[in-house]
Amino acid sequence: MEPRIMSKLCFVTIGATASFHALIEAALEETFLKALQEAGFTNLLLQYGEDGGNILKRFQYAVSVNDDLRHGITVNGFDFNKEGLAKEMRAAKGGNNAAEGLMISHAGVPSKRLLLSVSKAYEATGSGSILAGLRINVPIVVVPNPALLDDHQAELAEELAAQGYVVHGRLRYEIASALLIGISIRSSDLPKAVKESEQLRTSEKTWPPDDSKYDPSGRGLAGIMDDEMGFVD
Repeated sequence: MEPRIMSKLCFVTIGATASFHALIEAALEETFLKALQEAGFTNLLLQYGEDGGNILKRFQYAVSVNDDLRHGITVNGFDFNKEGLAKEMRAAKGGNNAAEGLMISHAGVPSKRLLLSVSKAYEATGSGSILAGLRINVPIVVVPNPALLDDHQAELAEELAAQGYVVHGRLRYEIASALLIGISIRSSDLPKAVKESEQLRTSEKTWPPDDSKYDPSGRGLAGIMDDEMGFVD
């Protein structure tokens, strides 16, 4: 009898408040799927938001023509779970014959007013997703949306990464050439981020942080999360 292969899940979430097509597209690129395969992943689950389903459908059609495109990774997705994303995060954490996987989250920073006015399900998006992932100690890649003029997203990702809690994933938009003015070409370092996230598994970092330890920014994780979220619990 062949040994049973343990499942290993990569869960990608873009939250509920804004589209992030570039992240979904990057997660379906061959280079990223190959990186998942090489890291022992078996499954990719996408929370693609209200209008991201067509991206997954196009990928599924392409795979129906050429199954090699998925590099052995089983890919599924859904728009949003009104009950929150705790179930998906626990699946990424592993257990019950499943290996610990990975969560990739956008770095959206909802306002304090939004956090106070929406349901608990919507609090588990953006920075809330990151906090929830930190609490269960699952490796996290945080990806700011480069299409948004929001320095807070990059600041949040950089601060968390600098202190060793997450990997800062990057998507880039560049003008290809003078002949293609106005055409943005996206590149991604998510394959590299998968490898870097494997190193987080050996880290003894736990959440919430101890602000008395070395802090290169001088603000502490509690400080930056309080600024961006309005609270830290």
